[in-house]
Amino acid sequence: MTRVLITAGAAGIGRAMAEAFAATGAEVWVTDVDPAMLETVPDGIRASRVDASDEAGMSLLFQEVKGVWGGVDVLCANAGIKGPTAAIEEMPLDGWRECLAVNLDGAFLAAKHAAPIMKAQRSGVITFTSSTAGLYGFPYRAPYAAAKWAVIGLMKTVAMEFGPFGIRANAIAPGSVTGPRIDRVFEAEAAAKGMTYDQIRDGYAAGTALGRLTDPGDVASMAVFLASDGARMVSGQVLIVDGFTINPDPKV
Repeated sequence: MTRVLITAGAAGIGRAMAEAFAATGAEVWVTDVDPAMLETVPDGIRASRVDASDEAGMSLLFQEVKGVWGGVDVLCANAGIKGPTAAIEEMPLDGWRECLAVNLDGAFLAAKHAAPIMKAQRSGVITFTSSTAGLYGFPYRAPYAAAKWAVIGLMKTVAMEFGPFGIRANAIAPGSVTGPRIDRVFEAEAAAKGMTYDQIRDGYAAGTALGRLTDPGDVASMAVFLASDGARMVSGQVLIVDGFTINPDPKV
């Protein structure tokens, strides 16, 4: 049975991934920092409260995973936060650092502590959650864009280093994914630009060729595919799930 570990898997994209993998019959283990959301994880899915940016916590997590499962087949390094929304000259340094810690350090620590387990078993799949912000940039979201660009560089390096051990690594770059987090992004950007929430949301949807936002399930389906035998020769790639962004900074 496939053993799948998902960071930040109690809500949003991570929760959709967890449910999608569970539906395939996989054993699933999720982490999150939100105890309330962890309590809502469906029966049959293991759950641990872990801060993805805390190395001690991540080290203990992987020790526990190895002890319980004996190994891990799929790692979805999904932990992330939106970070502050502000012009560069107004961006707080502490907000910048916190955003990079969760989005980038969290991805690095997941790969670091999965490495000895997957290398020993000479197999594994690591899927990083990046963003289209890591491809185009993102006005007023500098730390988030910087972190998501860096996640792609990390992924490609992991794919090179781990490939000889039979381990594949890829990144998914979602567009604007429906849910509470993007709602907060739209509200913050509306305030920063002097626009309304609906104007911002409609502008993002209109900025895609398909004219709509991405659902968490769309991203989860890609994660399941990347972990499958059908993707056995797919490594070092960024798979964009966004309805084809044609205008990364839409104006309304």
